[in-house]
Formats: sequence, C-alpha cells, structure tokens
Amino acid sequence: MKYSIRIFGLMLAAAIWWLAGLYLYLSPKLPEASALTDIRLQTPLRIVSSDGQLIGQFGEQKRIPARYEDLPQSFVDALLAAEDDGFFEHSGIDFLGLARAVSELVTTGSKQSGGSTITMQVARNFFLSLDQTFIRKFTEILLALEIEQRLTKEEILELYVNRVFLGHRSYGFETAAQTYYGKTLAELSLAEHAMLAGVPQAPSRNNPLS
Repeated sequence: MKYSIRIFGLMLAAAIWWLAGLYLYLSPKLPEASALTDIRLQTPLRIVSSDGQLIGQFGEQKRIPARYEDLPQSFVDALLAAEDDGFFEHSGIDFLGLARAVSELVTTGSKQSGGSTITMQVARNFFLSLDQTFIRKFTEILLALEIEQRLTKEEILELYVNRVFLGHRSYGFETAAQTYYGKTLAELSLAEHAMLAGVPQAPSRNNPLS
C-alpha cells in the first residue's frame, strides 16, 4: 500500500514538473490577448439599392458585427444556458467541466459533454488551430486565463458572439439571424433566440435550415 502511494506521489510530482516546464515553454509564445480589441472583423462586399435594401453580398464570409450593449437579454440568457452557464462566475476555465470531459474520454473513448468555456472558445477561434492535441488544449487554457485578465466579461462575450461560425458561411449571431430568419437579432422571438443559441455545438446539423 505504501509502495503504491509512493509511486502515485512520484508520478504526480513528475506530472506537475512536466506541466510547469510546458508552461514556461509556452508562455512567451502566447499571442497578446489585448490585441483582440484591435481585430477588425472581416465583412463581405455588400451591394444595396438606392433605398437602402440589400441586393447581394460577395465574399467567402458573411459577417455583421454586433455590440454587447445591443444584444437582447433573452438571447444572452439562452446563449449562456447552452454554452457556458457559469460564464460570469468562472475565471475562464471550468475545471469541473474539463475533468468530466477527460473522464468521459478515458472511460468511453468519446467526449459527449463539453469542457470549453466561452473564453476558451474565443482563444481557439481567434488564435489557435483546431488540432486535437494536448499542447494545443493546454495553450488554449493559458490563453483563456490571459484573456480574462485583459478583457471584461462583456468584451469577451462580444468577441464570441461576432466570431463563432454558425453555418451557411455565416459568422456571428447577428449575421445568422438575418441569414436564417431575415430579421435582426433584436427582432427574433424567444424561441428563435433559443434555436440560434444551440447552433454553435453543431452548425451544419443544428441550424434552422437543416
């Protein structure tokens, strides 16, 4: 028994030292989180008629930026319920959610529940690749902690709302509202807000046109 405890202690110490070394290696390579506030969201060329009606838009991505203060509260509530219900309380990382996701992966070979907070998704969407590697995930965690130090919760949520992919070449919820419903986000019903809030988990399957 004592031998097993000793082995476990040595393995734990080795893991801590390894993670500390990885942190020291990756920290200087992290992008500057404050640069997020300077990002200009890509928008396609929009053609309008003389009376201001949209005729067409050209470009690979459709994106209509939205400000946090203009987001309907019912939409914010639906989004947080679907993606990150502890967003305004945590420091960028949901450690319990991560542990649950890792446990599922180890025991079942697949990951059904999420472990990524909205802040982690912002880190991934703006700075990182989609590679499923431990180092990429660890970098995502470090960057999420940095983002939480540099930006307010409202700024982080605004970045997420404008950057996330929602299917049909649409990036951001304001764009998705007009793509799927032909209305602004503020004009949508509670049910439509709830529908859009669930799209990020599987854009090709969960969008209103699927």
